[in-house]
Amino acid sequence: MGNFAANEGLSVFVILVWLGINAYLFVQFYMNFLTERWFYTRVLLGDALSWARAPAACLNFNCMLILLPVCRNLLSFLRGSIQCCSRTAARQLDRNITFHKLVAYMIAFHTAVHIIAHLFNFEWFMGAQLYRNSSSLPFVLSQIGTGDNASYLNPIRTDQTIVPNTNPTIVMFTTIAGLTGVVITLALILIITSSMEVIRRSYFEVFWYTHHLFIIFFIGLVFHGFGRIVRGQTATSLLENKPSQCKDQFESWGMNGTFCPKPEFAGNPPMTWKWVVGPMILYVCERLVRFYRSQQKVVITKVVMHPSKTLELQMKRKGFSMEVGQYVFMQCPCVSQLEWHPFTLTSAPEEDHFSVHIRIVGDWTQGLYEACGGDKNETQEAWKLPKMAIDGPFGTASEDVFGYEVVMLVGAGIGVTPFASVLKSVWYKHIQENQNVFTKKIYFYWLCPETQAFEWFADLLQSLEGQMTEKGMVDFLSYNIYLTRWKETEAAHFRVHHEAENDPITGLKQKTLYGKPNWDNEFTTIGTKHPEKKVGVFLCGPTQLADVLEKQCLSHSEAGVKFIFNKENF
Repeated sequence: MGNFAANEGLSVFVILVWLGINAYLFVQFYMNFLTERWFYTRVLLGDALSWARAPAACLNFNCMLILLPVCRNLLSFLRGSIQCCSRTAARQLDRNITFHKLVAYMIAFHTAVHIIAHLFNFEWFMGAQLYRNSSSLPFVLSQIGTGDNASYLNPIRTDQTIVPNTNPTIVMFTTIAGLTGVVITLALILIITSSMEVIRRSYFEVFWYTHHLFIIFFIGLVFHGFGRIVRGQTATSLLENKPSQCKDQFESWGMNGTFCPKPEFAGNPPMTWKWVVGPMILYVCERLVRFYRSQQKVVITKVVMHPSKTLELQMKRKGFSMEVGQYVFMQCPCVSQLEWHPFTLTSAPEEDHFSVHIRIVGDWTQGLYEACGGDKNETQEAWKLPKMAIDGPFGTASEDVFGYEVVMLVGAGIGVTPFASVLKSVWYKHIQENQNVFTKKIYFYWLCPETQAFEWFADLLQSLEGQMTEKGMVDFLSYNIYLTRWKETEAAHFRVHHEAENDPITGLKQKTLYGKPNWDNEFTTIGTKHPEKKVGVFLCGPTQLADVLEKQCLSHSEAGVKFIFNKENF
């Protein structure tokens, strides 16, 4: 229970508060439209009125939130501000994309309820016009304002005996509310469907471009309420025509000798803009900061082609300052003028440059690989290297590594990149004999499916291994490298050289392990060795591995140890 509270307590609290606000808004606005002001509107629409307006309030609230988790500069500022006070609170900011998705799902849900309710509303509006009976209150209400159109209740104004082909679909496309509703619904459908993981990973450009339909979505959202299609009785009219007294006198409304004049109606003023204007201004400022950064000159100082189609770029930019485990967004104009892609920094803060390692897996990375001369045998001249634009750096969970006395670093494949920065920084700190390093023990796990991928990172590990041995700190860093797939020919080679002093794959004294770790045993061993400690568990890898490690963190509490799970989420 202690581990669950440490790992998930604040997250659960935040989600419960968010759900509670949604529930409160839904119930509050549902009840608001059961009041006397909306009595005559309910005569036409019934319960569908409240079912349309309640989710609209929740949509305003969630559309206010949806942009905030993707304001990267704002999050980095908040993370740096609160990290010194509460590491737990700072960790919640690392789950920004998860919260962004939850808010998006809530928007989709309330949009569906809102649309279905309004489809019923349009049918009731149309039915009231079609059923032409002066003894029917819905029909009488629909005829109010027919002449001058000054104060009406039914937005379908066409006399069906004159223009019988008018239908809800036509009305939907000829009103502000209907037209903007269709536009923002289509934009939302495209945004959500293109965000599915299979599309995002296989066709990132589709995801990236369609996500920018949010601009159309927010413009349509702001103007959606200007049509004032849902109307209620005005405050002045309520004083003269109280539904409780006049609803049964509707056939004599406005006649001489009656105390019930015709009711007057008006729509609510648009409110959505009040909810979203703040986040929209923040997001515009965010984009301006990004644009300013993207215009700063970036110089590529070195290009290294590693095995397993991994490209290393070493760069410099004036005033660039970073922390371990941070990431940047990169743009290469000669590949694409619009696309920006995130990459973890593999350099250490102590170095005079910053670097990224990029695995070539898609059209954009292939284009960058070719622009840097990766497909050529000769050395690329410096002046021929492509121009780069950099936005960042931005904070991640890995920034907290040195805040724990005991640390577990788990990388899968190219997911080892943030820990390259961490281990390099460790190496520099011990070379410089920095006594302020709080971390006393690092357990490093790297799971990789192919032997070639080890090669670019092995040099760093060899340097660390030698440095720790020289300083008598062999117990400071324990590393376990796992090869998860191999060929039969490779297996024979491994068996022949298994007794060699250095590992045949990495060249390290620590031998490569085959298969996957027994995480239950690993957590039990670490927990037993470090009683009453908080162990920071940091992962950069697939969701399946994250689920496994998170469960282990929650289930292990040997000797009072607490495992705190952190995952890269950019």
